[in-house]
Amino acid sequence: MGDLDLIKRFKIDDGFFGRYERLVRENVLPYQEKALNDMIEGAEKSHCIENFRMAAQMLKEGRCDGEFYGMVFQDSDIAKWLEGAAYSLLMYPDAELEKRCDEVIELIGSAQHEDGYLNTYFTVKEPDKRWTNLCEAHELYCAGHMIEAAVAYAECTGKKRLLEIMCRMADHIYERFITEGAEGFSGHPEIELALMRLYRCTGDERYKGLALHFIDVRGADREYYVKEREKCCWTVWGNNPWDTEYNQCHAPVREQTKAVGHAVRAVYLYTGMADAALESGDGSLAAACRRLWDNITGCRMYVTGAIGSAYEGEAFTEDYHLPNDSAYGETCAAIGLIFFAGKMLRLEHDAKYADVMERALYNCVLAGMELDGTKFFYVNPLEALPGISGKARSHPHTLPVRPKWFTCACCPPNVARLLPSVGEYAWTLEENTVYSNLFIGGKLDLGDKLGGSIIMQSGLPYDGRVRYTFESSLGAMNMRLAVRMPDWSENTVINKNGAPAVYEVSGGYAYIEGPFSDSDAVDVEFDMTVKRVYANVDVSDDSNKVALQRGPLVYCAEGADNDGEVLSLSIASDGAVRVGEYAPDELCGVRKLYAEGFKTVKNNGLYSYIRPKKISCEITLIPYYAWANRGLNQMRVWLPEI
Repeated sequence: MGDLDLIKRFKIDDGFFGRYERLVRENVLPYQEKALNDMIEGAEKSHCIENFRMAAQMLKEGRCDGEFYGMVFQDSDIAKWLEGAAYSLLMYPDAELEKRCDEVIELIGSAQHEDGYLNTYFTVKEPDKRWTNLCEAHELYCAGHMIEAAVAYAECTGKKRLLEIMCRMADHIYERFITEGAEGFSGHPEIELALMRLYRCTGDERYKGLALHFIDVRGADREYYVKEREKCCWTVWGNNPWDTEYNQCHAPVREQTKAVGHAVRAVYLYTGMADAALESGDGSLAAACRRLWDNITGCRMYVTGAIGSAYEGEAFTEDYHLPNDSAYGETCAAIGLIFFAGKMLRLEHDAKYADVMERALYNCVLAGMELDGTKFFYVNPLEALPGISGKARSHPHTLPVRPKWFTCACCPPNVARLLPSVGEYAWTLEENTVYSNLFIGGKLDLGDKLGGSIIMQSGLPYDGRVRYTFESSLGAMNMRLAVRMPDWSENTVINKNGAPAVYEVSGGYAYIEGPFSDSDAVDVEFDMTVKRVYANVDVSDDSNKVALQRGPLVYCAEGADNDGEVLSLSIASDGAVRVGEYAPDELCGVRKLYAEGFKTVKNNGLYSYIRPKKISCEITLIPYYAWANRGLNQMRVWLPEI
């Protein structure tokens, strides 16, 4: 969901993320297209495309052959896939893919009511109940995702058919909630951020006003969903309307101080709030975003950038409650955190937002997809134990291997739309300052205003050397280059044309003054020393444990590298950690870490009065994003340190 201008301007040419861009085009999008058409043998059925066919038939004939199948928000899966396809088509034109997308869009249009309403669940299954259960029924959520797809497809391909469809739906929503004054707001935020995108695409002030309306009314009547339930007397899955924190309506948004409830809903809401604050200049809304950001990243975020600790409600719990083996850490929530970070970076240029964006992207989001792009995690635990994970009644959600698809398949197409739009997050432009947020190799076209392009060569995430060169069409580019100083790089060296660069640091960015010409080069060498990460003492699961991080990558120990099991392993507190050579043929290219440590010899029985013996060993660790690609394995991020 991006600043499409930046996505258009930035052409990725990167050893690491270049592989993911190609993977999305060659594997991910085709695989997901088959899944949405129920063509993956042995996978959960989607029925998403078929739901639209049935809805179209229902509108045309007053009947349909079949029954709606899937979640109440099933429409959103095809919306996210279309958005991902749009970004891919921008980078890699593909006439056949575009033709199939156009056909899907025509099908979507044929499922739209005359008044603009569009939702297959209510068209096929509950035609008399639309707009009666905002708490659970996700009509506004589905509309939001389809609006995002419409904006992306129009701006990436120039084709506006889906945009026209979704403008009609947005007009229908405006008519209901503004013109007619209907009460309510979405149980699952998404419409807010989508309407802000639609406003910027079309320039229609009504859409910005509608987004602000939904933000402003949330929590104004804390009992709205209770009243709605009493009035409509039907439920999708029995949500408790009194649980106002679950839906982030426990207080008006400007009064909220902690991230609570369903984690994905929360960060989608905060993204919309930050975007609205940016466009409207609303200082109180911006202040609320800062408070909520600080609570997430200071008290409720895993070291991998995952958020949402609880299986029950896919939700935040309490400050410092971050269990590892039962962590929820939904892939969608990490993606939503990246969205939130991107908007906060535009509110204020502080590297702390890009630090978290990078952490969530390289670790939790990438871990959510198999290296070949055909299997996915919904949940991203920091510890996996075959026999318990995915099997014990307390751990049904923490699967130790990635499934082919899900009944609730929100995460796979979310990954498919994020990865090809990563250019949005790599750079921020403001007047004559170019902010380098993520170090992804490629060429950024700065247009006529700044008169040229920046070319970045990056060795990350495994090599800390980054080089910026310049192509000027005006002889010299009158600009400032702001390079993020990552929190993981203790000693960053910046040179310009072979000599120490002159720069000042503000907000975690090194500002290097121009002008820059074709003969200039800025070289940055980040400190890639392995870091030992220690959690706050209030995080009980991580007491006396350590995690290892090198550059942006968090590492984990997996049984495949450590004689089949990791529970007996401890890292030596004063031991060395060795960085392995880059292995291009292993796990699609990784550097392993080798830590001096100990292995505890098992005693017989459940308990013993005999102190277990420890023998010295070398512990092998791999990047967390690459785990669960070699069959069923134990895995741990946090290891005891002795």
